[in-house]
Amino acid sequence: MARIVVVGAGVGGLATAARLAATGHQVTVFERADTVGGKLGRYAHDTPAGSFHFDTGPSLLTLPEVFHDLFEATGAKLDEYLDLVPLDPIVRHVFPADGPALDSCADPVEFATRIGAAFGDRAAADWQRLWRRAARVWNASSRDILRRTVDSPRDLASLAWRVGDLAAIAPGRTLRGLGRRHLSDPRLRMMLDRYATYTGADPRRAPAALVAVPYAELAFGGWYLRGGLGTLADALLTRCLDLGVVVQTDATVTRIDATGGRVHGVRLAGVTAPVPADVVVANVDALTVYRDLLPHPRRLAGLTDRSLAGFVLLLGVSGSTGLAHHNVFFPRDYDAEFDAIFGDPGRGVRARPAADPTVFVTVADDPMVRPAGHEAWFVLVNAPRQGTAAGAVDWRRPGLADAYADRVLDVLARRGMDVRDRLLFREVRTPADLDAATGAPGGSIYGTAGGLLRPANRGPANGLWLVGGSTHPGGGLPMVTLSAQIVADEIGPAW
Repeated sequence: MARIVVVGAGVGGLATAARLAATGHQVTVFERADTVGGKLGRYAHDTPAGSFHFDTGPSLLTLPEVFHDLFEATGAKLDEYLDLVPLDPIVRHVFPADGPALDSCADPVEFATRIGAAFGDRAAADWQRLWRRAARVWNASSRDILRRTVDSPRDLASLAWRVGDLAAIAPGRTLRGLGRRHLSDPRLRMMLDRYATYTGADPRRAPAALVAVPYAELAFGGWYLRGGLGTLADALLTRCLDLGVVVQTDATVTRIDATGGRVHGVRLAGVTAPVPADVVVANVDALTVYRDLLPHPRRLAGLTDRSLAGFVLLLGVSGSTGLAHHNVFFPRDYDAEFDAIFGDPGRGVRARPAADPTVFVTVADDPMVRPAGHEAWFVLVNAPRQGTAAGAVDWRRPGLADAYADRVLDVLARRGMDVRDRLLFREVRTPADLDAATGAPGGSIYGTAGGLLRPANRGPANGLWLVGGSTHPGGGLPMVTLSAQIVADEIGPAW
């Protein structure tokens, strides 16, 4: 039996702790915040009309089998803890030109039919060809990448991909290039581009292999958890406590002790004595690990290319708007948005809030999260990270957050969804707020910008492991949960 310390009680940390405790290890979790969940945050707002409850992080659960596997591995059933609600549509796409919206769904034949009805038979045929290619990429990725350690480019190169897999993955091609090659309709190209933002990347630079992301969402479905996705954190905490895991909140780890090439424990703020450990699992951003907790210049190199961040509005809206659960309102010029968000430091062009951004609106039809006759809106806009460098924006600048919130509401109004005179309240969350709340450097949602190779799960000292969205296999709830499975399997059982 190993003494294991998990740093951070996000989904990755809690999932790892539960798996390790279920196999006989002695596990303690230290979390700097006063609650668990990490980026799976929540916010409640009381009004005379009643209480509103918001997920402030992920709003969609995909690959449900990953979570079924997690709970079964810890001796439980997912359905005993969580109420999964399938979504149709998964996402409603609203495009800038007049015309029909496009509702995605988990039935590929039905989705192709919807594309044909909205954009014509050629668009539907284009999508079906791309879908077949995406299936090959997904199958190769899920078989060779998502459930095993990938520590270096050499590991990727040595994977036993068949020639057909390599052709589908198209090394060196971008997601934007793949869309232009396969999709004739500009609206479908725009929809495909959006999936690069799932990894925090610019579609003009993101690898074509990210076509696996829409495949995973549309092949296995999108799901909502009744009561909000934050209930996943509650369920994982319950599993951990039932398995004997010690979870301490308001406990900040300041250092990982790793003299002599192996970990010995961690140090906590305000505590003189170190906490001994045979194994340390870090569920914090890899940049924070190698910059602050265990300084390592070689591992730190390359982690400064940060993913995009998010600007969020939490709105209490009176009445019903008829929106789907997830809605995307696209701009007329998608490239202008990416030019603004990422800037071009090499040419002296600073990042800035996009003037006409894509707006994501999540509205859960769930009486547990809003009073009768009202809606709780989670509004997300892609945004530059917090900072003062050329590729960032100082969101703490007085007046900026409120001014941009006004701008986002104006954009929604121009796109036919004006709720400015129906607001009971609005709360603003900037990348600076995410940085402060979760320790995500600059408020970057996915750590480093998306690509096939993420920081390795295996740390540079024996007994050190990394889990979470900034590490392999990537961001998003299922990938974070798979990182926990990878690490727990590598550590092995206590017996």
